[in-house]
Amino acid sequence: MLKADLHPLRWLFFFITTSLLVTADQFSKAWIRTYPEGSVIFQKGFLRIVHIENSGAAFGMLQGFSSALMVFDFFALAGILVYLLYFRQRYPFPGFKTSWVAFTLIFTGTLGNLIDRLNSSVNGITDFLYLGPWPAFNVADSCISIGVVLLVFSLLFIKEKQPTTNREQV
Repeated sequence: MLKADLHPLRWLFFFITTSLLVTADQFSKAWIRTYPEGSVIFQKGFLRIVHIENSGAAFGMLQGFSSALMVFDFFALAGILVYLLYFRQRYPFPGFKTSWVAFTLIFTGTLGNLIDRLNSSVNGITDFLYLGPWPAFNVADSCISIGVVLLVFSLLFIKEKQPTTNREQV
């Protein structure tokens, strides 16, 4: 039988981080929506803040598939929670703290973008940050990107300590 991982400090970190970052994401998007779509709100060097509505996924792919992406978001959120609650102990990622932060950020970003998809008064996801030639993104997109990079980092570069035993191997 699977036993839930309910370590209070881990989950406190998860809920506080998710709450703060989703709040920052939604407030920043609400502020951007006070400007007409396409408005350049700020421009300095390689940084631009522009109101963009994206009805697709990352980099503007899958335009018009908002319903399918919404279903994917729900499954992704459920999958992350089920993994963290029940399967993380049986199938751990290397670098526990790093991978926990990674999953928290991916969950947070997915939730922030899902809120936009569920908002009928918005035409998709509100993006607004441009850095150089990079496509527009938002706080939620940043959370997902950083989370994925941390997860890949934990898989590629963090080695788990092997348990040492005093017994001789047969």
